[in-house]
Amino acid sequence: MNKVELLAPAGDLERLKIAIEYGADAVYLGGENFGMRSAAKNFSIEDIKEGVEYAHSRGKKVFVTVNIIPHNEDFEGFTEYLQDLNGAGVDALIASDPGVIDVIKNTLPNMEIHLSTQANTTNYQSAKFWYNQGVKRVVVARELSFKEIKEIRESIPEDMDIEAFMHGAMCISYSGRCLISNYMTGRDANRGSCAQSCRWKYSLVEEKRPGEYFPIYEDDRGTFFFNSKDMCMIEYIPELIESGITSLKIEGRMKTAYYVATVVRAYRMAIDEYYKSPENWKFNPIWLDELKKGSHRHFTTGFYTDKPGSEEQNYASASYVRNYDFTGIVVSEKDENGFVTVEQRNKMIVGDSIEIIGPYTHTITTEIVEMFDEEGNSIQEAPHPRQLIKMKLPEEIGMNFMLRKEIEEEKKA
Repeated sequence: MNKVELLAPAGDLERLKIAIEYGADAVYLGGENFGMRSAAKNFSIEDIKEGVEYAHSRGKKVFVTVNIIPHNEDFEGFTEYLQDLNGAGVDALIASDPGVIDVIKNTLPNMEIHLSTQANTTNYQSAKFWYNQGVKRVVVARELSFKEIKEIRESIPEDMDIEAFMHGAMCISYSGRCLISNYMTGRDANRGSCAQSCRWKYSLVEEKRPGEYFPIYEDDRGTFFFNSKDMCMIEYIPELIESGITSLKIEGRMKTAYYVATVVRAYRMAIDEYYKSPENWKFNPIWLDELKKGSHRHFTTGFYTDKPGSEEQNYASASYVRNYDFTGIVVSEKDENGFVTVEQRNKMIVGDSIEIIGPYTHTITTEIVEMFDEEGNSIQEAPHPRQLIKMKLPEEIGMNFMLRKEIEEEKKA
């Protein structure tokens, strides 16, 4: 059985490694140019080489975005950049523009090309057109149902892949082709600089009554009528796989390492459970609970099951829901005395009740009994960012395991 690919975002090397450790089959990332997330830290060519080596040594793949909608000046240095990516050993390039695809084909004729969701592919005729242009994989538009994706799968060549987003932020505009940010801030969303203007607070002004602002939706927190909920398809793993999707994609190159670990881990568990016995797969609410322990907006199934209605928009707030703090990550194996080194990410105090998550394991609940600094001195708290702490944790804990604690109710955002 050819298993579906679990594809995760990587905003930097740490997140690339975490995604792979926690179960991703492939990662996608942006270099310092030509990608749709210019505000992300992104990867230098040296970082990409290191990331590719790390992934390939574990049997995983790396895809790189070159998916801006370019203007003339954006092609300057592009062929040289493509050569650098090829030299780094990347497995595929993700593009949306016909000109970019043509340059890739002429410069790197053996490079695998994936068509970005920015190209808005919504039908099998378009998919076949792109296949004839040398595209191996099409990342279909988010605005498709299970039925439409299945029809595309049945009508395109067998060796063409379908990739689809299954988790993460949704865009107010058609598959991300948005002009609001460019119009309002001068930051071109189609060249990687989206200001997320759709998340802002808006009011209505009537032509003959300038200066009088009318809220579209009555709420003392504001009006956010462009603000979509986040996609979450963890309850629909069989439908996703059986619709013929080759690769299930998680959105979020701007997200934290903890977010990547949490989401990849939950979907890895759900997908693996499906392949144990597809006909007996049953949704486990624990997977959804895990997703909610990362920073998120309220969830929606987008267009997969039906056309979205008013319930798919969050009119009340553009804020994230945050119930847990990521407090630390294990950065060493156990020493001869049974201690591991933890790098602090949020304040920890002796006596804190914490949860520990790791790749392919259940969630462990424990308490911080004691902590020591690098000199071996006993400490009661770890308040400093990236402070290194020695502590004893349960036996099954290893490298890249993550510690988190529930946020006190009055502090939750």
